[in-house]
Amino acid sequence: MKQPWINKPKTDIAFILFPQFFVLGIVFFCQDFLKEAQENHSFFTWLLLIVFIDVAHVYSTLFKTYFVKEEFEKRKKLLLLLPLFCFLIGFLLFLFGAKTFWSVLAYVAVFHFIRQQYGFMRLYSRMEIKTKWTVFLDNLFIYTATGYPMIFWFMNPSRKFTWFVEDEFISYQNPLLLEFFTWTYYSILAFYVLRTIYFSIKTRYFNLPKNAIIMGTFLSWYFGIVYFNNDLIFTLLNVVSHGIPYMALIYFNQKNNDHSFQIPKLSSFLGILVYIGILLLFAFTEEYLWEILVWNEHFSFSEGIDSLVKWQILLVPLLTVPQFTHYILDGYIWKSKK
Repeated sequence: MKQPWINKPKTDIAFILFPQFFVLGIVFFCQDFLKEAQENHSFFTWLLLIVFIDVAHVYSTLFKTYFVKEEFEKRKKLLLLLPLFCFLIGFLLFLFGAKTFWSVLAYVAVFHFIRQQYGFMRLYSRMEIKTKWTVFLDNLFIYTATGYPMIFWFMNPSRKFTWFVEDEFISYQNPLLLEFFTWTYYSILAFYVLRTIYFSIKTRYFNLPKNAIIMGTFLSWYFGIVYFNNDLIFTLLNVVSHGIPYMALIYFNQKNNDHSFQIPKLSSFLGILVYIGILLLFAFTEEYLWEILVWNEHFSFSEGIDSLVKWQILLVPLLTVPQFTHYILDGYIWKSKK
């Protein structure tokens, strides 16, 4: 059986499978430096990780939806009404307070991040002969890899990093229950490794990309959340492992499609530059608006900030529309009966 690559071996490995392991390598070789740098994130660290990867990957969804005439016509009502729905839900949540708003958005974001790993696992297992048991086990492995670190986070409020804001997750401390979850996690991980080795020898076939996704998820989520208690390490593993594979997936999926506006074929070198350029432009514009209208952290625009505070009930839900829409829309655009 051939390996179930999405595009080509070299590009899949470089842009979908390798980022998790690459960042893990940086973390282990540079952990002392990263620990020292935790308190002093530079402007360029923020620009690269948050703006050019995390925020940029949100806008890559445009190339599979709003920018594709056929896709837009097929999902016209959804694509037009969903941003409005997200704004209204955000506005209603913000009425209950900023903490409620960011907490709900954090839970939605976590679900989205978990489902992306599940989605890649499903894509790379599409050629396998499936039974209810094998599907159950695949789901068990990927959800264990992502679920346990989040449970650990919920039960350890001493984590020095956040998804969006402080105290965004409900915290519950129970050492005995956490110990049970920990032993369950290690047992499932051991079972996954032994089962994979056994069937690889038995069938003389090893699904490289699928197992790279599962193992990379186990490693990046565990070390990013459980093992290390470092904001910069968490951000590196969280953002790079999620954002780059997603942008690559959209590109591989859409590079030969005709888009509804005049741009070069994405498969051409100029098309690649246009694709990246549009993502970076949109991402920087959004984050610039966040900075001058809400956060005021990386750019100094103190004049008039006080007068904008009263508008945050509209500004914050409005600025999160692209992100919120991306989270929900992603659950629709990859569904297939095949």
